[in-house]
Amino acid sequence: MSAVNSFEQMIREDRAARESKQWRGTLLDYLEKVKENPTIAKLAHARIYDVIISAGVRNILDTDDPRTKRLYKDDPVRVYNFFADEFFGIERTIAQIVRYFHSASLKGEESRQVLYLMGPVGSGKSSLVERIQRGLEQSEPFYAIEGCPMHEEPLHLIPRHLRKEFEKMLGVQIEGDLCPVCRYRLREEFHNQYEKVPVVTRSFSKRNRVGIGVVPPVDPNNQDTSVLIGSADISKLDQYSEGDPRVLELNGALNVGNRGMVEFIEVFKNETEYLHAMITATQEKVIPAPGRHGMVYVDTCIIAHSNEAEWQKFKADHTNEAILDRIVVVKVPYNLRLSEEVKIYQKIIRNSNFRAHVAPHTLEIASMFAILTRLEPTSKCDLMTKLKLYNGEEVVEKGRTKKIDVNELRQDAKREGMFGISTRFIMKALDNALSDNVQGNCINPINVREALIAMVREADLPDDTRKQYLEFLQDTLHKAYLEILEKEITRAFVYSYQEQAEALFQNYLDHAEAYVNRTKVRDRNTKEELPPDESFLKSIEEQIAIIGSAADGFRQEVIAYLWAASRRGEKIGYRSYEPLKEAIEKKLMTSVREISRIITKARTRDQEQTEKYNAMVKNLLESGYCESCVDVVLKYAANNLWKD
Repeated sequence: MSAVNSFEQMIREDRAARESKQWRGTLLDYLEKVKENPTIAKLAHARIYDVIISAGVRNILDTDDPRTKRLYKDDPVRVYNFFADEFFGIERTIAQIVRYFHSASLKGEESRQVLYLMGPVGSGKSSLVERIQRGLEQSEPFYAIEGCPMHEEPLHLIPRHLRKEFEKMLGVQIEGDLCPVCRYRLREEFHNQYEKVPVVTRSFSKRNRVGIGVVPPVDPNNQDTSVLIGSADISKLDQYSEGDPRVLELNGALNVGNRGMVEFIEVFKNETEYLHAMITATQEKVIPAPGRHGMVYVDTCIIAHSNEAEWQKFKADHTNEAILDRIVVVKVPYNLRLSEEVKIYQKIIRNSNFRAHVAPHTLEIASMFAILTRLEPTSKCDLMTKLKLYNGEEVVEKGRTKKIDVNELRQDAKREGMFGISTRFIMKALDNALSDNVQGNCINPINVREALIAMVREADLPDDTRKQYLEFLQDTLHKAYLEILEKEITRAFVYSYQEQAEALFQNYLDHAEAYVNRTKVRDRNTKEELPPDESFLKSIEEQIAIIGSAADGFRQEVIAYLWAASRRGEKIGYRSYEPLKEAIEKKLMTSVREISRIITKARTRDQEQTEKYNAMVKNLLESGYCESCVDVVLKYAANNLWKD
């Protein structure tokens, strides 16, 4: 098949699919459809809620990730698939948004309140609204009176005195009234024979202004309410009187958003008087018609958003109490989970034209910086420990897992995530790092950290904030990356790293169990029964500062923990108990530190060293490094890791 034919076929099939979803009939035909399926007459909030829920819901604990299980074990959160592929680390925020729609769909108080998203720049407020708008656009078409400028619900045609009877027959509640234009047409065109009024399907469209309205911030000196409620067409006043509905142009954002939603961008940049129409639209479900045409019913969900400074300024004015009482505030903070922050940058890179090689741990180091700037200090631990705890990691100190309640940390820091570095700042740093290494076409933790340092120095920041950010980059993250790099090089040096770690683990378990139970160890090769090798046990334990009398308690804890885990049916491996995992990894690092130091620093290598160096480079390349970044990170390791 030629390309022209395939294009033509694709166009034909798409048109046929769209036409198959289009429907046209009379109100009588529509009533039969409602009787068969009452949900087609649902209101705006219920429609949006159903769009979200139809994508599926799962429990956040339905995962194999131990970090997530540790983090949410006391507070399981529902994850909504509708948002899951695009938003990371703000599950609680999304749960609040969905809770609003659920309550509003049941016609609770929220159905008469504005949903207001408040958070710092780049936290995802606009993106959340855009996702809901896209969801509406991809949803099934809705039924509307043909020719209605507000695409209104056909059930509005049923006279008030008959509604109770129709509600019983249809199994729905009829809410709302005809707009002035449809009321005029019903009387003049259809001679009040409402059953003959044509009904059609319409699809939500932001661009075509069908069911999705958008209100940008308006110049305070030139605020025209026609942006919200439409206007009277002056050119028609020669033909019709001012009170004739035919002069009406019901094309304001609140008219357009009927049946769907209206977005108010940077809402509090508008004058308070300008917001009154927003409040009547949500509280009374009516807005004034332009000129002398009374009030018009609207069924819409209003979602507004702005940053915290605008909110605090608006909130501080006590004359705004009436508006404040009609707002449901949902905070949209920056993400505070390291693993999720990495996913954010992966998503942005995936959706962009960024085609450079990204060295392992590059996004991790950039994400660490972003999150460190968003955390509040605490007396319970340092910020790096807090970052790890918020990521669901177990932090080992002196052979013990730190027992700090993450929920308590969160409760002590109410504004956490409402300040700090945005994702946009990090993405600019990635771009800058690439522009400094166009030839290698690669970004790595080293050049990204340098790019971030340069950007922080140039940024318009308070001196104390700049000083703190530079300390994160030049000290905290420098040390963190060296730890990561040493593990990477160790893995590259140690033949079958995983197998060796597991072998050390099993060996430790055999000897520790024999020591605790006062029995002997059966040698796996010779079958001899030997006393537990305490010197071997100590060589592992001293890696995490377990010495002297503390060793007995540690060995008992290891055996008790792993025995309980095996009873729960968990698979036991060297990663099962965090303190022992750290000790084993450090033991392996110690065993190769000297040879790796010699090989990475040596200017001239003998044949054996050359073979080991080449094998290490090969392993690093297989681990996701490119030739350009292998060279950079090994030079960095040689200069920083093993100083004589």
